[in-house]
Amino acid sequence: MRAKNTSGERVSPFGRRTGKEKPSGKLQKKKAWSAAKIVLATTVAAFFAILFLTPIILTITNSFMSASEISANYGSVFATNSSGGKVYISEKVNLKFIPDMVSFSQYITVLFKSPEYLLKFWNSVILVGPIVVFQLLVASLASYGFARYHGRIREIIFFAYIILMLMPYQVTLVPNYLVSDWLNLLDTNWAIWLPGIFSPFAVYLLTKFMRRIPESVIEAAQIDGAGEFQIYRKICMPLCKGAICSAAILVFMDYWNMVEQPLILLTDAEKHPLSVFLSKINSGEIGLAFAVATIYMVPSLLIFLYGEEYLVEGITYQGGIKG
Repeated sequence: MRAKNTSGERVSPFGRRTGKEKPSGKLQKKKAWSAAKIVLATTVAAFFAILFLTPIILTITNSFMSASEISANYGSVFATNSSGGKVYISEKVNLKFIPDMVSFSQYITVLFKSPEYLLKFWNSVILVGPIVVFQLLVASLASYGFARYHGRIREIIFFAYIILMLMPYQVTLVPNYLVSDWLNLLDTNWAIWLPGIFSPFAVYLLTKFMRRIPESVIEAAQIDGAGEFQIYRKICMPLCKGAICSAAILVFMDYWNMVEQPLILLTDAEKHPLSVFLSKINSGEIGLAFAVATIYMVPSLLIFLYGEEYLVEGITYQGGIKG
């Protein structure tokens, strides 16, 4: 009778190796099926990735086209009749990813000849920046309270936060308008800042994350004489770094693309962000729309690329202390 060594080779009674065992047919079929599933999943993912990236690539490449080339390719899409209404498109639209000749005229117009675009861009920065910073500050303090203290009142308040988070902004838009009007905040940045700073989304996200911190870590800090603020600053905040970065990215993306809030709460068009102004570019400025949209995408792309690792960590981290 032949024995087998640990490498899978057969060994004769005299100690000679006679070769490896051949894998069974079922094992080969299982490996082939696993490889086929991986190839299929990769193909489907690549298809949807290309499908979702196509508008972004089209916007970036078309921003380097001249105004005449853009008008020749997409003029029929934005054409209007004598009464100002849209006309029926009777011909196919020519989607071009590579311009015939690279032109920076659209960017020169946006950056140097038309300061109103940059003004709207900085309006977006001024509106979104304080919301991200102070929402995270308020959310981290509130989340620490929800995570540290237990009781019936806490559960009721946290349940109210969840209900508010599930409501779309359009539902709370009228109450926000009435409260802003009562506080004489309409047509000021505070009408946008205050509802954004106290938004419940970041509170919910950070609370669920802080509750995963082991109680033994906090008890050890209390035994060493640490107070609540020291526990919050030196234990909870470092452990929640990934969740805070994830919340910052998501909050920035949400408010960077806001449209309803400025339209309703800011009556002065000079204070509107670039997201609102983009929808008002007329048919004679199609090329500028591509250039402005490309510039508008830059902060979002940079923040996502810089914080992608933190975003994944904040979503997948299950709590505890890393080694």
